[in-house]
Amino acid sequence: MPIRKHSRTDFVKTVKQKLIGQDQSLEALNRCIEIYHAGLSPEGRPAGVFLLLGPTGTGKTHTVEVLAEALHGSSRNLLRIDCAEFQMEHEVAKLIGAPPGYLGHRETHALLNQARINAAASQQCDLSIILFDEIEKAAPSLTRLLLGVLDRASLRLGDNSPVNFERCLIFLTSNLGARQMTRELEGAFGLAPKQLADSPETLHRLKTQAVQAMKRHFSPEFVNRIDSVFTYRPLTPEMFGQILDLQMQAVLRRIRQKLGDRCYNLRMTPQFRRTLLERGTSVEYGARELRRVIQRYVLEPVAAATARGQIPPGALVTLHCSRGGTRLTVEPDRGDPPALAA
Repeated sequence: MPIRKHSRTDFVKTVKQKLIGQDQSLEALNRCIEIYHAGLSPEGRPAGVFLLLGPTGTGKTHTVEVLAEALHGSSRNLLRIDCAEFQMEHEVAKLIGAPPGYLGHRETHALLNQARINAAASQQCDLSIILFDEIEKAAPSLTRLLLGVLDRASLRLGDNSPVNFERCLIFLTSNLGARQMTRELEGAFGLAPKQLADSPETLHRLKTQAVQAMKRHFSPEFVNRIDSVFTYRPLTPEMFGQILDLQMQAVLRRIRQKLGDRCYNLRMTPQFRRTLLERGTSVEYGARELRRVIQRYVLEPVAAATARGQIPPGALVTLHCSRGGTRLTVEPDRGDPPALAA
């Protein structure tokens, strides 16, 4: 059944809270879902086809995961195809399965079958989300295979069974043009920047570089089947800070869920927060390193103290910087504002 009205409201609210700095893609996705909800999506085509371009660590894959969580209640409720696994021409056959008479026909199960696509939907929304991650790494035969999917929302498997993609949102992510964009950003973030990295002029040049790289790599007929192309903007220091706060809030939720009555609160000193941002973010890798930095400087020392019984239930744990890594201060929680605030 189509997405419910209250779910559409929750969708906008949820995605805005979890998708930092990429409002342009949110607006286009919202319009596409509204058209589908109104029953006005074109027949014989997918509900939407989107190509997400931009430097690594800017939230392309995260956008699809947040959308799945908003529509279906779980970020895992999507069908993800890692295109790095299909770099050889013969590997693309795994998507549709071997035809009858070929060796391995009975043992090979098509990855893009109707059952898997339907399983990506839910009771909340009947739109299935399909993600082709890092599409530029796949063999050319994969893009040729997708021509019929993107244009007519149909595909024939190796056993001649049809697959329908009309109730699908199809996402393609790519790092095409990322090197040129990184060089542009390094100049903008340098000691004597010509202009701000998030200025309209810089964003326009980044988009131009990404689109040109896309057109050089993909054929015109493939590009013409894409509904919208989003070039993800570089993340500013303020955006990095918001992403850090979101990930730390996720850590705190995990502590409460896993420990139950033995849970406690976390608080960061301003210096500790700055250290996480310095070591977990960069122009080249975006916010991708933040998870590993939080794992090393937050989860590991906190988990070690928890295992040793050094943190009593309901305590307030303050995270400090030290030469060796992280220093913890444990004190009774006096009803301070939820932790995580510096």
